[in-house]
Amino acid sequence: MNANAEIALRAAIHAALAADATLLGLLGGPKIYDEAPRGAIAPYVTFGDLQSRDWSTDSDDGVEHFVILNVWSGQTGAREALAIAGRVRDLLHDQPLTLSGFNLVNLRFTQLDTRREGGGRFNRASPRFRAVTEPL
Repeated sequence: MNANAEIALRAAIHAALAADATLLGLLGGPKIYDEAPRGAIAPYVTFGDLQSRDWSTDSDDGVEHFVILNVWSGQTGAREALAIAGRVRDLLHDQPLTLSGFNLVNLRFTQLDTRREGGGRFNRASPRFRAVTEPL
């Protein structure tokens, strides 16, 4: 397994999200982060956990990835977080993203989790995706 597949996948996801005017409007700007900067004002999107495992066959190399994104909202109730998470899902599910040095076999939405965070100050919606990549 090559860590570059994970880097290429995250870069392609970031590019797809940052290129969408509707998502940027919901966020109030290009607020898509690896880790939110100190003092960042919600709403924003951060990359969460990523797990990868070998998905090779006898004839082809491949990696299966499980990607979590986190949508953070400071509004009471989950409506804003869910609306943004829905847009993220629409932008990524079954989309043919271009990865540097790798072929994206598929990218599929798998589930959505929500919860209150920060003593109730934030709503977090976490869309999860499964991707398979192969080296070019």
